[in-house]
Amino acid sequence: MNVPSAENASPLKKLADQPRANNDSKDEASQQAHLDRQAEKRRRWVEANRDRLRDLNRRWRAEHLERAREINRDSMRRATLRKKRESEVRARGRERAKRWREEHPEQVREYQRRWVEENRGKVREYYNRYYAKHRDEVNARAAARRDADPERTKQARKQWAERNKERLAESQRSRRADPETYQAELAANAAARRLKRTLSRAGLPPKQVHPVTAAERRANEREADAYFGDHALPEHLRQFTVFAESLTEHMLKNGARMREFAGAYLATRARMGLASVPVDNIVYARAVELVTERLRRVDLLTSRDVAAAVRSTKAVVRREERQQQFDRLVKTVVAHVHRNSARLGSNAEMENRAGAQRGRPPVPLESLVVRLAMQEVIERVPTNRLTIEDARNAARAAKLHMVMSFEPHVGTAEYRIQRRPYG
Repeated sequence: MNVPSAENASPLKKLADQPRANNDSKDEASQQAHLDRQAEKRRRWVEANRDRLRDLNRRWRAEHLERAREINRDSMRRATLRKKRESEVRARGRERAKRWREEHPEQVREYQRRWVEENRGKVREYYNRYYAKHRDEVNARAAARRDADPERTKQARKQWAERNKERLAESQRSRRADPETYQAELAANAAARRLKRTLSRAGLPPKQVHPVTAAERRANEREADAYFGDHALPEHLRQFTVFAESLTEHMLKNGARMREFAGAYLATRARMGLASVPVDNIVYARAVELVTERLRRVDLLTSRDVAAAVRSTKAVVRREERQQQFDRLVKTVVAHVHRNSARLGSNAEMENRAGAQRGRPPVPLESLVVRLAMQEVIERVPTNRLTIEDARNAARAAKLHMVMSFEPHVGTAEYRIQRRPYG
């Protein structure tokens, strides 16, 4: 009897087992195909019987409400646990990725750089899409970066202009190639030259133009929006206006008495050995205190508002004192001339004769009389607020009064002289 050796037994066993493996794979494939047919059949049935299935589900739920609720609770519990596990897995993944990025920054930067180099088109598309949706936000962030470091922005703009001289020149040429633009620039330049000549002929300084950068303009706009957007602005302006007007009225009415009080206060401080304080500081501090106590509402006023009101009041008081000193000087000169007309006239004639002997041309007697009268009375009246030009204007007003005094309607001339503008 021929028995196969051990060497030949293994191949024979493999050959015997091979049909069984093939049969198993065929059975699995057949079973999967059967399951797929069953699933397809069930899907078609569900598609064809949606209304019936919905009605069956509704009836079963109505008959087994507690069981349906229990199934629903179990389903929601499983779904919640599944979402929680998935969320924890994602969180752990994010944490691992974050730690890896922190531990390998060079590799992260290299990866990002390489990805950008390989996907220039995508990067440009992503940026354009984002910019189209968030144009205002992107521009606001860019402007904030420029405003945060104006010097750096200025240097960057200057360097860009140095690198792109030809581009800038071409832009200027293309802009001026438009006849309307070119004519508008010529007209603006001609208007500026005419204004400069007009101001020069009138003895006025040229127009001062303060260049404002875009950062300063945006800052001004933000401050203006915050100021005019304040709901309390009308009441704030009302309080400031009332306070400024009341302070001005109080100083015009009680200025002399306030200065006497300030003088007494300074004398007391000097006796006590305390340092001296400017008189205006004492006067206006006391005036602000009195006016504030008298007003009904000043709760919205700030220290800046009070300082602005004090500056405004000082300007009004100085202007009023200047006008009063001017009017008093003119009246004093006119009265002095009327009282001493004979003596001043003879002195003026003697002055003219002495000048003629020295070869000087004669001066009108009215001018000499007014000048002599001005020299005699200038020390007797307060003139600390007046300038040299104010003194000249006062002399001209007194001379005009003398000329008009020999004509009718003296009252009209006198009123016009007393309110003569000056300075």
